[in-house]
Formats: sequence, structure tokens, C-alpha cells
Amino acid sequence: MDTEAQQTERDRSSRPSDSEEISDTEGQEGRSRFALVSRFTEWLPGGRISLTLLVFLVLLLLLNTFVLRPFEIPSGSMESGLRIGDRVLVNKLAYRFGAEPRRGDVVVFDGTGYFGDADYIKRVVGVGGDHVVCCDKEGRIQVNGRSVDESTFLFPGDTPSTVRFDLLVPDGRLFVLGDHRSTSSDSRDHLGSPGGGMVPVDDVIGRADWIVWPAAHWTRLHRPDAYARVPAAAAEGMHG
Repeated sequence: MDTEAQQTERDRSSRPSDSEEISDTEGQEGRSRFALVSRFTEWLPGGRISLTLLVFLVLLLLLNTFVLRPFEIPSGSMESGLRIGDRVLVNKLAYRFGAEPRRGDVVVFDGTGYFGDADYIKRVVGVGGDHVVCCDKEGRIQVNGRSVDESTFLFPGDTPSTVRFDLLVPDGRLFVLGDHRSTSSDSRDHLGSPGGGMVPVDDVIGRADWIVWPAAHWTRLHRPDAYARVPAAAAEGMHG
């Protein structure tokens, strides 16, 4: 009998397999991580409860910074759809990855330097390249030659505007108005200021998508159909 061959077979059978070595390594790493967490929770006042709250706060901060942001309605300029004290969720990803604000969107933007040192919420009426006029023979705002029926969201009793204007929105800018036109300080009030009352798209924080508080006002904010028939700026001549 070949005793050397038998010894070789025994050596092979007694040697741990690669998978066993990997499993053991993963187990050691898992135990190390668990021990690290355990030591941290022992050091942290409140232990695991405090750790859970800390993780929750970090996730909430990341969510608020990059995805959603709550915004409290500070005035009646967007009534009657948005009332003072309502809280909306602002979608901060709405205009990322190549998307741009659209006519009819309700947006929150930083007005520092041209509206005031605060964040504002208004409705987009004109985007870059649009020709916006007030008003047609029936008192309606026109965008690129098309009259817009704003009756579904305009504050009851308000006219589209008592201020007359005829303007071209520069590229990369927005012309914005409040739904409660008689009380709203918006692009119309800054027509003679630097920038002409136009909001830079880069200063838009996001799109208001939901009313989340109070619970009785909970609803999703939809883009109204009023702007759906407005032609693109380059096509104005075909629809005049």
C-alpha cells in the first residue's frame, strides 16, 4: 500500500475548503462590526434608543437636503389653493437630471437679491423664450399668443392682473405670479428692477407637490390644464 498517497489524501481532507475560509472571514468581520456598534451604544447616553434616533435624524437631514423639503405658506398670495399656515412638501428632485420648470408649476425659490431675503412660492406663468402679455380683450393673460383661462385656480373675484405688461422671458428665467393676484407681490412688482422680476431657474429650490398639513387640507398639487394648449415660444407665429 502506498502510505505516502494515503498521507496526502488525509492532508487534503483535513485542510479547510476555500468557502469555509471565506465564511469564517465574513463571520469575523460581522462580529467586529457588531462589537463596534455595541461599544458605541454603551458609550452613547441612552444606548440603542439614542442610536436609533440619531440614525433617523441623519436620514431625515439627508432627505431634507437632497429630496424633499417642507415649506410653510407664509402669506395669502397663493390662496385659495394654498392657505396661510399650510405646509407643503417641495420636491427638490423635480428639476434635476435635465428637467425644467413648466408653465403652471407651483415652485419654491430663493428670492434673495431681487424679491427679498426669503424663500417664496409662486406659480410659473412663463418660461424662457415665452412672450407674456396682459391682457387680451377679455382680460386674460396671453402666453405666446394663446389666452390662458386661469379661472380654475385664480382667487375668486380677482382679475388676472391690474398691471399691464408685454414682455419676453429671457432664457434660464421664469415669470411667476401668485394665484391671489390682488395681494401677491410677484414678477409684476419687479418689472423695473434689475432682472425685470424674472426668477433664475438656478434659484428654484423645487416644485411643491403635496399639501401635507393640516390633515384636512391634504392633497396632491397638479399642474392645471390651462397651460396645456400654450404653444412653444418658437411656434408663436403659427398661433397668433
